[in-house]
Amino acid sequence: MNITGRLTRDAEVRTTSQDKQVVTFSIATNDSYRNKQGERIEQTTYFDCSYWISPNVAKILTKGTLVELTGRVSARAWTGNDGEAHAGLNFHTSNIKLHGGGKKLETVQATPQTGSNTTTGQGTEDDLPF
Repeated sequence: MNITGRLTRDAEVRTTSQDKQVVTFSIATNDSYRNKQGERIEQTTYFDCSYWISPNVAKILTKGTLVELTGRVSARAWTGNDGEAHAGLNFHTSNIKLHGGGKKLETVQATPQTGSNTTTGQGTEDDLPF
C-alpha cells in the first residue's frame, strides 16, 4: 500500500529492548469529497509510522516534509488513563520517497566558530558551500 502525506513532527530514533533501532514519525494525509448537499468535506487522517531499515533516514524526515510511503497498515485500540477508548493507525514503512517541503536541510559543512577555528577569508561570496 502507498500513502502520501506530510510529517506532523520531526522523526525520532528509538532503541528497543533487543537493541534494534526504529525510526518513528507521524504523517497526515488529506482527502476531500462532496457530500449529498454539494458541500466540500475535508478529511485528515493521521498515521503513526515506523521504519526499521536504517536510522540515518531520521535526519531528513522533518516536520512538513512531503513523503510517499510504501508499507502496510495496522489498526490499534487502547484505553487511556482517563478510561476513554482510543484507536489509531500504524503504518509499517518499507520504502520512503521524499517529495520535498518541510524545513530546509541544514548543510553538513560546519560553519566557522569565533575563536581559534575561524577561517582565513580565502573564499569569496560566490563560493558554494560544498
